[in-house]
Amino acid sequence: MTYSNILQIDDDFDDCELFMEALEEVSNATYTSICNPVEALRKLIQKEIQPDVIFLDLNMPIMSGLEFLTEIKKEENLKEIPVIIFSTSQLDDIIREAKSYGAHDFISKPNNFSDLKKILSRYAFAG
Repeated sequence: MTYSNILQIDDDFDDCELFMEALEEVSNATYTSICNPVEALRKLIQKEIQPDVIFLDLNMPIMSGLEFLTEIKKEENLKEIPVIIFSTSQLDDIIREAKSYGAHDFISKPNNFSDLKKILSRYAFAG
């Protein structure tokens, strides 16, 4: 499945910058990043943003990725948006837990730009 309107929720500005640069090289999808999951949830509920897919980090202050996932799945108009966990966490227990909370997929953040582009080219609309 490819998406044309991508939202990334991640508290690491550098990770967001790298994600955006890789995405721009493989796709013309619209990209939005929000570093605060509470703000992202508010904007989604108020329909200020309407992504096709959400790439979600797990390890964030204020609200964890799993807490965000729990909240979004409670919202009738948001629960169908695919959420792809995009995290450095790789433990099987965490992956299973994320999927049990409704995550569509789980991707471990790659160590290099080339691998990130390959991953994103599978998900992002190339135009």
